[in-house]
Amino acid sequence: MKLSKTEEELMSHLSETRSRLYERPARRLSEPKPANTTVATLLKRMADKGFIDHKKYGNSREYFPLVKKKDYFSKHVNGLIKNFFNDSSSQFASFFTKETNLTKAELEDLQAIIANEIKNK
Repeated sequence: MKLSKTEEELMSHLSETRSRLYERPARRLSEPKPANTTVATLLKRMADKGFIDHKKYGNSREYFPLVKKKDYFSKHVNGLIKNFFNDSSSQFASFFTKETNLTKAELEDLQAIIANEIKNK
């Protein structure tokens, strides 16, 4: 299951902050900020999809992620590789390195990461 762009933004804020009361993640959304009722609907949908849950404290709710950001991102990158690059990680890596305007230093960092992964296999 996938999150909408605004849901992903909310999820990111919930993952990164300690204070997860309803009002705080809502305030951190990009402009134009959705109405509070819209944010409440988004949070409910995210909970229904199994991405977040909440605890009640009187009239307030503290939301927290049930899915780690890394796990969510990994699933979608792997789906992207499968659907757009014929399930070929090397095709994805080739596209990524050629089409994203990486600097020489960034390419060298990637080369070091790949060399380390080869060494560990």
